[in-house]
Amino acid sequence: MAPAYTTQLVTDADAFAALASDWRGLYGRCASATPFQGHAWLHSWWLSYGRPGRLRLVLVRTGGRLVGAAPLMRVHRPLPALVPLGGAISDYGDVLLDDEHGPAAADALAAALTTAARTALLDFREVRPGAAVERVYDRWPGPRRRVDDSVCLELPAVPMDELVARLPSAKAQQRARAKLRKLETLGVRRHVVDPHEVDGALRRLIELHRLQWQGRKVTTEHLQPRFCEHLVRSVGPMVRSGEAIVTEFRLDDDVVAVDLTLMSRRLTGGYLYGAHPRLRERKADVAVMLLDACTEHLRAAGGPATLSLLRGNEPYKHHWRPQPVVNRRLLLARRHTAPLLAAALADATARRRGKELLLRWKERDGGGRS
Repeated sequence: MAPAYTTQLVTDADAFAALASDWRGLYGRCASATPFQGHAWLHSWWLSYGRPGRLRLVLVRTGGRLVGAAPLMRVHRPLPALVPLGGAISDYGDVLLDDEHGPAAADALAAALTTAARTALLDFREVRPGAAVERVYDRWPGPRRRVDDSVCLELPAVPMDELVARLPSAKAQQRARAKLRKLETLGVRRHVVDPHEVDGALRRLIELHRLQWQGRKVTTEHLQPRFCEHLVRSVGPMVRSGEAIVTEFRLDDDVVAVDLTLMSRRLTGGYLYGAHPRLRERKADVAVMLLDACTEHLRAAGGPATLSLLRGNEPYKHHWRPQPVVNRRLLLARRHTAPLLAAALADATARRRGKELLLRWKERDGGGRS
């Protein structure tokens, strides 16, 4: 006989905290999960960013075992919707599905989400290709649409010398090797932070991040106390479970940079770093320094096949010839909430066209000045 599946809607933050053990087990059985679907990250995010009464965790169990979870919250603006926990500070949104239960768990979670949605739209942003929620999307009984979201750039998880060999010319490869030698000549040393050192290292990361961006445009949320509290609260458990690595870079016995790398079974990504201007003053290439450290973490882990540069299409990332991978936005509605889906699509189209017009204007304006 096929196993019976039961569903549950959790709206209480204490009950969310109590799910830690079951959630970690499910996370480990969902190969497509990224670090942004772990319990430590999501529960900490809720404590920093959640609003009372908005939590919506849709759970699926069989035989008492958690085999599906959709970590969501209710929002009212610009449209009534259920959106993934993690918000804008998370590079990927997704659900968790137990790979051992295949289509049956996806069917059960899709049915539970149909009930939970009620009068709201389901709006999954930043869905990486191959994500578990795509299986829910394929089984959705109502109106649905898929549109492009952010671009992430990805590299193969290979040693640093192989990344250098990917560069487009012998001259570019020589420059990269010279930058690596420069770091060695300066005496920059790496220290992987132990779990009991994580809190202090992350606070140094935030201060160095503030210093490196002083006087320039910066993501303001990264400098907010709630963001620092979220990192300190979440990353310690992630380091202990192998989902994160914090690295300090030292020069003349001073910590001059701190990097936070997040890891999952298939993907590793450099999430955030802070670097003292002293490094650039001494002609150290910070990007090369961080990438070299990340490839060493991958070698030691011996698992993930992808090194993600995460969201953002910045020119310096293209130096390494990464593969662009477009995240998707999955919109799912019930038949009586189809107008919400149409409104969300219209808004997404208007925003995309606005960005395209702004980009063309900047290109023309820049061309005119030149």
